[in-house]
Amino acid sequence: MNMRATSPRIVVLDTETTGLSPEQGHRIIEIGCVELVNRRLTGNRFHVYINPERAIDDGAIEVHGITNEFLEDKPSFAGVARDFMAFVEGAELVIHNAPFDVGFINHEFALLADPLAPITNYCEVFDTLAFARQKHPGQRNSLDALCKRYGVDNSHRELHGALLDAEILADVYLLMTGGQFSLLDEASEGQSAGMESSVIQRIATDRAPLRVIACAADELDAHQQRLAAIEKAGGVCLWNC
Repeated sequence: MNMRATSPRIVVLDTETTGLSPEQGHRIIEIGCVELVNRRLTGNRFHVYINPERAIDDGAIEVHGITNEFLEDKPSFAGVARDFMAFVEGAELVIHNAPFDVGFINHEFALLADPLAPITNYCEVFDTLAFARQKHPGQRNSLDALCKRYGVDNSHRELHGALLDAEILADVYLLMTGGQFSLLDEASEGQSAGMESSVIQRIATDRAPLRVIACAADELDAHQQRLAAIEKAGGVCLWNC
């Protein structure tokens, strides 16, 4: 798993499950994903509820509020696997506590009639929890704690939900990795105008000297009159200091 996401297409992913461990037969009941391209949300989402074909632990229901009755008419994982793979394949997955979600996804892949290889065969994975622990050692790094640290509003998050948590994690990821504060984020605009933000173009030392064009007397007089008018209107003219 990567320690920093690098792909231009990122899918921020979260799941909800029937319990804590696929080794105990627990299954995925919700998948939520949001897409970023070049560190910008595109509005593309993938969200499904899944019938796990088994009962949900009471403790899990207390966390996410999803009941067995609600999932009775939902598709199985096999019924959504093709659409899920079409959405995530080739992207870099951003997941908080990635081993948990990756373990469940791989478990579901293995249960398919035509099993799929582990998700890391199709996608790279960036674990925001591992990154946060490296960036903030000795501090709490739950998603709620990171929201508080980075000023992300999660007041509407009364229960866990895969899509809501993926949306919140996308905001946390962008702030935690610092890219939203960098002018280099505008590289795409600069490149469209023929500029490369990462290349320094040096001026040749043997170039011809720049021409110095002095203003005419009437132009200088008009300029001074304009500065005087600004100073009279505003009190102090900074251009004349």
